[in-house]
Amino acid sequence: MPGFAVQQGASVLCAHGGRAQPTAPSPRVRISGASAVTVAAPWLVAGCPFPPVSGGPCVSAAWTAGSVRVTSMGQPLVIQGGAATCVPTGVPLAVAAAQPRVRLT
Repeated sequence: MPGFAVQQGASVLCAHGGRAQPTAPSPRVRISGASAVTVAAPWLVAGCPFPPVSGGPCVSAAWTAGSVRVTSMGQPLVIQGGAATCVPTGVPLAVAAAQPRVRLT
C-alpha cells in the first residue's frame, strides 16, 4: 500500500486523539529536513483522553507494517496508511499529516 513517508514531527494521533511521537528516529535518513522513522522505533502517546476505567489511556504504540522496498538501517520506514497498534487499548494510530514529497510503497 503506497503512502507518504513519516518524519519526526509529523502529526500522528491515537484513535482517541492522543498525540504520538517516535522515541528513536532514524539518524541516517532525512526527509524535508527531519529524521525519518522506522517501524522498529517505539512510539509514546501523550494526552489520550480515554478513561482508565475503560482500559485506557493509550501509553505507547508499535508499527507492524511500513514500507516494503525502502529501508533505513535494515528496517522499513513508517508510511502514512501503515499499521500501528496502541498499548494497552489496542486501537490504531493514524498519521494526520506528514511531509508531501516522498511517497513509498
